[in-house]
Amino acid sequence: MHRLKAILRKHNLHTVCEEARCPNLSECFGQPTATFMLMGDLCTRACAFCSVSSGRPKKLNPQEPESIAKVVKEMGLAHVVLTSVNRDDLQDGGAAHFAKTIQMIAKSVDSIVIEVLTPDFMGRLESVDTVCDAKPAIFNHNTETVPRLYRTIRPKALYERSLNILKRAKNHPNRPLVKSGLMLGLGEKEEELINVMRDLREAGTDILTLGQYLQPTNEQISVVEYIKQETFDRYAAIGKQLGFKQVFSGPYVRSSYQAELKGREILFPSTYHEIHFEEAFFKG
Repeated sequence: MHRLKAILRKHNLHTVCEEARCPNLSECFGQPTATFMLMGDLCTRACAFCSVSSGRPKKLNPQEPESIAKVVKEMGLAHVVLTSVNRDDLQDGGAAHFAKTIQMIAKSVDSIVIEVLTPDFMGRLESVDTVCDAKPAIFNHNTETVPRLYRTIRPKALYERSLNILKRAKNHPNRPLVKSGLMLGLGEKEEELINVMRDLREAGTDILTLGQYLQPTNEQISVVEYIKQETFDRYAAIGKQLGFKQVFSGPYVRSSYQAELKGREILFPSTYHEIHFEEAFFKG
């Protein structure tokens, strides 16, 4: 964990794991694996659930894609996740920067699986095309919560806009796996959640993540309800019935948590099962 942090600091890079105060940080950093946050650590939005600082971002660092590629190679990663703050100040929302980073990593590291977790680009579908043109294996965009709560939780976002982002990625000629996730415990009703799950399937979403919202600091919105594990299990079963290829549902599930295994079962099924056989064997 300390080695990974040292590598990140050396290259002046940010991870969403640290900026968003993820509860799984120590586990992921200990593997080591991390989700790199592109385009700085200041977001142009201020969503009620998020602890990432908001403000006026700096200009893009043109060296960042190359720096991230070097770190990924130094760490020896087989799967990397790239995300970003919202950059509504940029005409393309940062899509070209995403694409350049994907290309630099693919050029530097052979056979790596590259996953992106994107903002909504203010609904610019051509920005989705720009990212998908760079051939990420997995395209993730989180809907975060049910439509009724958007005005409170994501006041600058639109539910239909997020669905359109996912549809566009699914229909791109490069056909990335499409992924989305929600936080639970914000006051959503079960019927509302199931309706969102149906909408996500209709949009072509392959992988669904459902996790418990945990208040990062006192400045973010409070938790309304702590969801029981059996409820998460029931939602996972419903998701499988709706046709998702994978559903990851539990209190500590986050969109990037164990991302390598989430995508590998679909991308490389034989390798995935070999890994899980070994894990089960050594855990007894």
